[in-house]
Amino acid sequence: VKMAALVTGKKTDTVSVCLLDIAPNTEIPVHTHDPQVDSIFVVSGQGKAFVNGNWQDIEAGDYIFVPVLEEHGIRNSGAASLRLFVHHSPPLL
Repeated sequence: VKMAALVTGKKTDTVSVCLLDIAPNTEIPVHTHDPQVDSIFVVSGQGKAFVNGNWQDIEAGDYIFVPVLEEHGIRNSGAASLRLFVHHSPPLL
C-alpha cells in the first residue's frame, strides 16, 4: 500500500487527507479508529470494503462513510491498482 499524505494535522487540527494506492491482491486489514470518522472515495479500480459487518463490492465513483469505532477494511480484488481518496476527521496523520 502506497500513501501520499495531502493534508496532515500539522496544517490543520480538523482533518487529514491522503491518497492510497493499493496493489492487486493486497488488503488493509479490518480495523477501527478512535476518535476519527473516515470518508473514502474510490478514485479508480475495483475491490471489496468491509463496512457495517459485511464485505461489499466497490468500484470507481463509490463513496464509503465509516463512523467512529466502526470496523472497516479494504481489499483490492481487481487486476489494477485500487486508488482511494481518504479523509479522516479529526486528523489521523
